[in-house]
Amino acid sequence: MLKLGIVGCGAIGTEICKAVDEGSIESELVAVYDRNEEHLSNLQSSLVNTEPEVYELQEMVKHVDLVVESASQKAAYEIVTTALESSCDVMVMSVGVFVDKNFREKVTDIAKKKGCKIYLPSGALVGLDGVKTASCNDIYSVSLTSRKPPESLEGAPYIVENNIDLENLKNETVVFEGYAAEAVKMFPANVNVAATLSLSGLGFDETSVKIIADPGAEKNIHNVTVKGNFGEFTTRVENLPSPTNPKTSYLASLSAIATLQKIVNPLQVGT
Repeated sequence: MLKLGIVGCGAIGTEICKAVDEGSIESELVAVYDRNEEHLSNLQSSLVNTEPEVYELQEMVKHVDLVVESASQKAAYEIVTTALESSCDVMVMSVGVFVDKNFREKVTDIAKKKGCKIYLPSGALVGLDGVKTASCNDIYSVSLTSRKPPESLEGAPYIVENNIDLENLKNETVVFEGYAAEAVKMFPANVNVAATLSLSGLGFDETSVKIIADPGAEKNIHNVTVKGNFGEFTTRVENLPSPTNPKTSYLASLSAIATLQKIVNPLQVGT
């Protein structure tokens, strides 16, 4: 049975642990860790059937087959590298870390040498199977438009550096328009979807991103349009925010669970 370690026990990490605890994922929850003791305490009290150890990363990798990173882009650098160097597979939720080309190439090389896998769930997007399929030939353009409640963007470096007053917005406002390479760095907790989309298709420098702060929005809405010699398709998903973290779409948690279910399931469906 797959032995799991979870680093980061916020909204996504907690949902994964609960899924294992309830038997939705055929695996063993061996260890968990979070620097925030309140997160750890809340998680431990919510589990009924499992009692994972609390191990820091260096100890965790000695006991597990797969490490789930659900902490932050900053933490992901150490988590991914340490897991792979210890011959553990790793699932990365902070996909924006891969905007760093040197890091991306480094960990991919380590994974090859160690015979490990790096799993990137589709997160809050739908249709990535289509993007990957289309990218087997020529794609002309990929664009993402994300519409979010203003409060979900609070604290993003781009918002802070440009003194954007989110609290007093009366109408929908385009707060960012550019490419994924910048969007992922300037909105590290908000648009991991842009990173996943970039890695599936044209890359960070050619994936167009528009972010709209909408006071009337109650959901995180993502529209993706892809054009290529296959034709054209558009996807739209309206995500409810996570009950415990408005910056995270609930679908992202479900995507992590679905990825783990796919890993342990011998029957593989879809691209």
